[in-house]
Amino acid sequence: MRVLGIETSCDETAVAIADSPTSVLSSVVLSQDDLHSEYGGVVPEIASRQHEQAILPVVREAMKRAGVTLADIDAVAVGNRPGLVGSLLVGVSAAKALAWSLGKPLVGVDHVHAHLHAAFLAADAGALDSAFPALGLVVSGGHTSVYECASPTRLTRLGATIDDAVGEAFDKVATILGLPYPGGPNLDRLASEPGADERAHKFPVSRLSPDSLDLSFSGLKTAVLYAVRGVPGRDEPREASALSDQQRRDIAASFQKAAVDALLLKLGRAIERVDDCRTLAVGGGVSANSRLRREAEVFARERGVTLRIPEMRNCVDNAAMIACLGHVLLDAGRRDGLDLEAVPTTAC
Repeated sequence: MRVLGIETSCDETAVAIADSPTSVLSSVVLSQDDLHSEYGGVVPEIASRQHEQAILPVVREAMKRAGVTLADIDAVAVGNRPGLVGSLLVGVSAAKALAWSLGKPLVGVDHVHAHLHAAFLAADAGALDSAFPALGLVVSGGHTSVYECASPTRLTRLGATIDDAVGEAFDKVATILGLPYPGGPNLDRLASEPGADERAHKFPVSRLSPDSLDLSFSGLKTAVLYAVRGVPGRDEPREASALSDQQRRDIAASFQKAAVDALLLKLGRAIERVDDCRTLAVGGGVSANSRLRREAEVFARERGVTLRIPEMRNCVDNAAMIACLGHVLLDAGRRDGLDLEAVPTTAC
């Protein structure tokens, strides 16, 4: 079965074609970074307009790379939740039109759940079947959640951020330090430069209550703001431009350490609640962060579980994860009608 997947939840127009739950024939991602860079973040109206212009050319390119035509497509999967509603509407409308015109099944896919499935792309079917029960961590600009995963489609959220997503915190701290957009990758590079001292600042690691699996990054972000610009009422106000290169490296490295430490702290608590856990699956844009990837390897090794983390190209929003998870849902008998809605928020 060949599944055409569409992903337009934020600012990437993406289309992929998968012929199994883990095998991708083609994956095309059109980034909008250049359009949003001057604003320092995603502008929803610009994003949705660009999706409208790009969706059909990207569909054609994905089919060309896969060596297929529309007649070869057996089903259509689309990320319909959560995300920017204007962006989602473009992808959902395109998916409905394709499914209706081809007379093929349609299935809606949860974008956040798909990020976890991205960790299994390119794995063999046996590896997917034997990976569960698993502990899942989704870390992105809009989401930070911990899941107990009984199967690829049976996920229970154990905890989530109560304020900022970790990816948003990375981007905001990058802005505070005067780094260009997109902030997260640039902050990672700065924190990884030779001589960066991750212990120069002892930034807070949120714990909340002793048994909580929720996360919080607003306090960490504020602590970095004060370290850069001074504490109001105590220090003379200053700008990031007054910092030396070494000071900027130290702040970036210290922030990155605190952010990753908070994630690993909650994973340590969460894994105790997943009976017979076999796998740690990590997905989302922040799964590309070099420190998180290193620490996740150590975490998994010390606890005797297998780490599944996406290839770098599949950390960002992509349609390969939508097509492959859609394949799983379709195999399980899931179908949606042409009344499928774009849902900007999710409850699980």
